[in-house]
Amino acid sequence: MAVCWWLLIHCVLVTSSSAHNDFFTSIGQMTDLLFTEKDLVTSLKDYIRAEENKLEQIKRWADKLDVLSVAATQDPEGFLGHPVNAFKLMKRLNTEWGELESLVLTDMSDVFISNLTIQRQHFPNDDDQTGAAKALMRLQDTYQLDTNTISTGELPGSSSATSHQTALTVDDCYDLGKVAYSEADYYHTELWMVQALRQLDQGETSSTVDAVTILDYLSYSVYQQGALERALEFTKRLLELDATHQRANGNLKYFEYQLAKQKKVEEGEGAEGRQKREAKGQHDDYLPERKKYEKLCRGEGIRMTPRRQSRLFCRYYDNNRHPRYVIGPVKQEDEWDRPLIVRFHNIVSDKELEKVKELAKPRLRRATVHDPQTGKLTTAHYRVSKSAWLGAYEHPVVDTINQRIEDITGLDVTTAEDLQVANYGVGGQYEPHFDFGRKDEPDAFEELGTGNRIATWLLYMSDVQAGGATVFTDVRAAVWPKKGTAVFWYNLYPSGEGDYRTRHAACPVLVGNKWVSNKWIHERGQEFRRRCGLQETD
Repeated sequence: MAVCWWLLIHCVLVTSSSAHNDFFTSIGQMTDLLFTEKDLVTSLKDYIRAEENKLEQIKRWADKLDVLSVAATQDPEGFLGHPVNAFKLMKRLNTEWGELESLVLTDMSDVFISNLTIQRQHFPNDDDQTGAAKALMRLQDTYQLDTNTISTGELPGSSSATSHQTALTVDDCYDLGKVAYSEADYYHTELWMVQALRQLDQGETSSTVDAVTILDYLSYSVYQQGALERALEFTKRLLELDATHQRANGNLKYFEYQLAKQKKVEEGEGAEGRQKREAKGQHDDYLPERKKYEKLCRGEGIRMTPRRQSRLFCRYYDNNRHPRYVIGPVKQEDEWDRPLIVRFHNIVSDKELEKVKELAKPRLRRATVHDPQTGKLTTAHYRVSKSAWLGAYEHPVVDTINQRIEDITGLDVTTAEDLQVANYGVGGQYEPHFDFGRKDEPDAFEELGTGNRIATWLLYMSDVQAGGATVFTDVRAAVWPKKGTAVFWYNLYPSGEGDYRTRHAACPVLVGNKWVSNKWIHERGQEFRRRCGLQETD
């Protein structure tokens, strides 16, 4: 990334811009749920007030009759000897007690239940809750966060005020562990059940789950990971709390038997045999690229030497004296050298960005990927976001942005795909991929009839407090979101061959709300704008 001194340069220049909703995949759409919940809380408070008013009426009635009955029963005959008292007794028992019965039987919850029923059809479902839980675990792994950091809400980039309101309870930690357990992810099951148990031991009293239940999950999850001794410890602790627990009693005998058997094997094989067995048992849950991707997301392992850094520059760019930018050139910054990745600053105004979001938000749908096997678009677990497509004809702002892209890049955008607007959800990401179609995908963009994706224009429409970088795993580069800026790179060499160095990914959003839009520019129409060549180098 080049070091830019825009103010200094500027001064020198002066002197001489719906199916199921999958709520968890878009923070933008999840904001609607907050307002829905706020309306429901208001409705709930109205219901509580109605019940309180009803009870107040009943209480006043009871207090009045209590005083009356005490006085009347002291001298029943004398009391009823007064004709008015006799009449009022008949009236009370015949009419007023019936009215009281009607009041008691009146259901004050009708309005609230009706409102809740209407809103409930827009609620998240089990898939959303599971998706959000998996997202937390993905953030935990990618950014190497411990469960206590997540549980307290004190994430990097989050404010202390927000953190105080976002702490996880014992029940929350337990539910996260259960989601992992249902996926046979015993590693995360153990982490979250241990956290739930820790908070329970620290005296959290609002929990509906007890230590016995947590220990039951814990013992099995650590056993599945081969930790027999710890499994035995958790089982013994469980039995101290509930000596009659049938499964734990069975597991105790089984674990003790397996542990004795394991020790016998270890004693017979010696140190050398143990080392071989341990080496054989070691495995890597992730591919090397996955590790590389996660390190880059954390800002680690970036291959930028001081010497290479010295060759990256900032400049005022007018695209070969383009009429629109001769007087007002744009700020261009070199982000990477090989492949060349440049960033354009202040390229879109806040007002334009808000209009694009406004147009896109009602149309956001779960983002899809191209399936090379079927040739169709499909959702994928490795792309957690929602997107919408905006054509130039839909609003002047979209047309203006398209024209700006053409003016700055010098490429024809009439054959480009529509502007794709994406909003990332909880832990939103897009794992390593290529934008261009490879040789093993000859029909990738055949239906468009405009050739392969020659270049990518990626516009950052929001700042992100933590996470959310765009990383290039092959060259180990990282570009961080900055509102109103756009990054640009070529996906193809002048020869038309794909540049495999452009393999990139969108890192999970740790804290914040990430909006981006991208323009995929195709080969057709660029014949005289980026001439073909035989070279496959920069």
